Parts: sequence; C-alpha cells; structure tokens
Amino acid sequence: MIDTIVLAGSMLYRRPKWAAYDPGWLVEAAEREHPDQPWLAAALSRCTRARWESRAYVHFVAPDRPNRLGSEWQFERSLMLEDTAHGTIILDILRGGRVGGAEFLSRLLDR
Repeated sequence: MIDTIVLAGSMLYRRPKWAAYDPGWLVEAAEREHPDQPWLAAALSRCTRARWESRAYVHFVAPDRPNRLGSEWQFERSLMLEDTAHGTIILDILRGGRVGGAEFLSRLLDR
C-alpha cells in the first residue's frame, strides 16, 4: 500500500497510495439518513478512490496543504452518518459539496 516517499522538513515518511474504493455502503446510509440532502449520496458515489491515513480515517481527496490557496482540501463542515455497516462515521465535507474523507468512530474506540 505504500506508494511514495516524501521529504517533509528533515524527515522522510511513506505516503500510502490511492486504491479503488466502493462507496456503496456510504451512499446507502446517506440516502437513508439524509433523504433531504440528495447531494450527499451523489457526492459519496464519486468517492471511488481512497487513501487510508490510519485504521480509523480514509481520504477521498488529497489532504495536502489543507485550506490553502490551490489545495483540493478546502474544509467546510462535518456531517455524521450514525447507522452504517461500520458504526458511526464522521464525513469531512469540503467546499463545493465534495466529501474529503471519513472517520470511523468505532475504530478510534477500539485501540
């Protein structure tokens, strides 16, 4: 899963690579829990590539240089999905209605 070695300051670290992702379970949860927000299910259906930051967080948009000019990652708000196959999920919603990533709360608690 490791794709690139990156120099950050004086440290080298490995960045996980992007992989195909099936967001179907997230789309179903959004349709069920937020039927008044059809944009959410549509945005989640476009999350077909992912990069795992940790066991509890997956990126759908590159998080490089967040909220800076030119960055894809322009955070707007968080939105919760509570009744999913993987428990409660916190979605990072970016400007323009994109889903930047998902945090799996149950995996945070299982440490």
